[in-house]
Amino acid sequence: MANVVTIEAEARARAGKGAARATRRAGKVPAVIYGAHLAPNLIALEPRAVLRELMRAGWQSRVYEVKVDGTATKALIRDVQFHPVSDAPEHVDFQRLAAGEKIRVAVPVHFENEGLSSGLKRGGVLNVIRHAVEVYCDPDSIPEQFSADLSGLDFNASVRWSDLKGIEGTRPVITGRDFVVATVAPPTKMTDAAEETPAAAAAAPVAAVAAAAPAAAAAATRAPAGKGGGRDKGGKDKGKRG
Repeated sequence: MANVVTIEAEARARAGKGAARATRRAGKVPAVIYGAHLAPNLIALEPRAVLRELMRAGWQSRVYEVKVDGTATKALIRDVQFHPVSDAPEHVDFQRLAAGEKIRVAVPVHFENEGLSSGLKRGGVLNVIRHAVEVYCDPDSIPEQFSADLSGLDFNASVRWSDLKGIEGTRPVITGRDFVVATVAPPTKMTDAAEETPAAAAAAPVAAVAAAAPAAAAAATRAPAGKGGGRDKGGKDKGKRG
């Protein structure tokens, strides 16, 4: 189960763009907590607290206990809006969690034992198709991460949903197939060499014939040197004079 992280917040009295701008001018980040069939709670957060959590991997699946005036609410960060120039967080959306109500969450995938993969040791590349997998699960049992064991994987081997560890109690959003999470691809140079070798071998005889053709044509047009009937330097016929 994921660890619960406590984050302090202040209540906001008013909603709207004007109120949000006033909150930012006061040095806070406006936020809202919604969901679980309850009215939204308007809150304000310390920018440093928001940045600290966003810098940590896996914040999309981390459970937060948001404390406002002594009252704690468990929630997930669902969306963060950033300033287009400074990239500073401008607004945070939290989804309130209710026990027994399944939620949809993206759980990060951690890859283990890369040094034990025969394909990777021979220069292969780990092609990660899904860095995180979206699943349905209970709010009280959200996994921190799924683990993928790469031991013994050779070229073109793959890690599928059923190969992941820690998926107990979760249901993937993708249904009907054992989808691929990552594959071990062979080195690009090796693939190119394998593709070019047959073509080069087939082209070699053609190239040899093409190279020999001009030389043969030149030899055919060159006049053979004869032993008689030629002319001397003066242009007169050689031979006996009468």
